[in-house]
Amino acid sequence: MSNEQHDAHDDPGRVLADVLAFPPVKPPSADPEIGLRPLIGEVLRDERLEQERTLADVAGAAAVSLPYLSEVERGRKEISSDLLDAVCDALEIPLVEVLERCVDRLRAGSQGGSGLQLCAA
Repeated sequence: MSNEQHDAHDDPGRVLADVLAFPPVKPPSADPEIGLRPLIGEVLRDERLEQERTLADVAGAAAVSLPYLSEVERGRKEISSDLLDAVCDALEIPLVEVLERCVDRLRAGSQGGSGLQLCAA
């Protein structure tokens, strides 16, 4: 057995620390490599919280399940254009406003020199 392996057995805390080490968590919009799915979810959640509304309230008004809306807000589920429109209606915010906020956050993240460029279609 090498010294390195022996040291790991003598200090189980060191092994656990090596196994359980997690990278620091950044807010989603601070990452210039962020995808659109989590960004849309972040914008929807921010708007809902700004309105002081619950997930249940918005999900009910949009006729989507509460677990699904929660997953969308956390960036874990893709949202179709029809459901995004329904959630925007429930939040009483135009779809274009949600998309503009996404673009603003992408631009803010790209100013750090990531090379991300946004082009109008």
